Amino acid sequence: MTDTDSESRSALREFIALLQEIDERYLGEEWSASAFGDLPDGFRQIASMLEGGFHLMFESDPERPFFNRIVTRSRKMLGDNADAIYYTAPVRSDRAYRVTGNLAGAIYLSFTVERNTTDGGYSTETAGVLNDDRIDFTADGSFEIFFGGEPRERNWLELVDGASELIVRCYFEEPTPTAADVNRLVPLTIQTLAPSGSPVGPPAPWDDASVAAGWRRVTVFVRSRTLDQPKPGERVQPTWVSTTPNVFPPPELPGTFAFAAADAAYSMAPYLLAPDEALVITGRWPECRFASVALWTRYLQTYDYAHRTASLNRASTTLEPDGSFRMVLAHSDPGVPNWIDTEGKGFGMVFWRFFLPEGDVETPKATVMKLADVR
Repeated sequence: MTDTDSESRSALREFIALLQEIDERYLGEEWSASAFGDLPDGFRQIASMLEGGFHLMFESDPERPFFNRIVTRSRKMLGDNADAIYYTAPVRSDRAYRVTGNLAGAIYLSFTVERNTTDGGYSTETAGVLNDDRIDFTADGSFEIFFGGEPRERNWLELVDGASELIVRCYFEEPTPTAADVNRLVPLTIQTLAPSGSPVGPPAPWDDASVAAGWRRVTVFVRSRTLDQPKPGERVQPTWVSTTPNVFPPPELPGTFAFAAADAAYSMAPYLLAPDEALVITGRWPECRFASVALWTRYLQTYDYAHRTASLNRASTTLEPDGSFRMVLAHSDPGVPNWIDTEGKGFGMVFWRFFLPEGDVETPKATVMKLADVR
């Protein structure tokens, strides 16, 4: 093979061309990258997206999958959470898999099936969910579940046509952010059940074609989450997403919305605050398995929960005498409980999660006040 015949070199150059296009278009005026004074967040998102693409996709193999951690305290993308550890593994709809693991202290565990993410693509829908209500555990929290193959009454989930990825959500409700602890892990293994009953053999040695395919999976991953996404103002938002600053819509289950937890009610709205203003939010935590509120950039990256209070859950919230909460989004500490640190950002997103809610979830109410008047 000559240098000019190398598929790997061609794939690398395609990736370099994508970065150039992202620089010129996605991080330019076409995507309103500088409109909100948060252009550095856009560049940081690309860094996380590149790391995530190589980490998750370069060696992706649904015949011999293993669980990879999707996000960390420094690799933030796709709407991460301070109280959750997320894993993913590639699968095929014509295969069957055995998964073993342990709760490791999680209060909520679920597996969702995403469709059409093969080779790095963006999910077209969440096509199934198996949460811990349908999983049998041993006394120490261990479990064994199956995906695809012959139906089972429990501990099983179908792999529908187009199924390409498992996403595991492990939620913790503790006074400090679980995701900030680099030593917190949830043990998980996945094994392909070969149709013949024999173990899946080793893959072929890496060659020019397979290396090029790895580069192209990363390219598709990054493109599908940047340039292939609707431009600001062009996306048709679900009803649980508000386009009015400081006004939250009623929380709702997301249905088959891609990369969403099908059994969690969501509510999201942008906040908009002047330097001397604060957003006071009141409400009540519902009866549910888990609940939290978090701040995101418009690029769906959490604020710095490792060093600041960028989110609150029920365990970290100080309640009023009547059981309600009063939270304060502000650029500096107002000296009251439940301060959520905006990092000085005048614009961002406020995202609520309520897992397995019982009955209706009260919509949080927000009021803009002068910071000096918050006390």
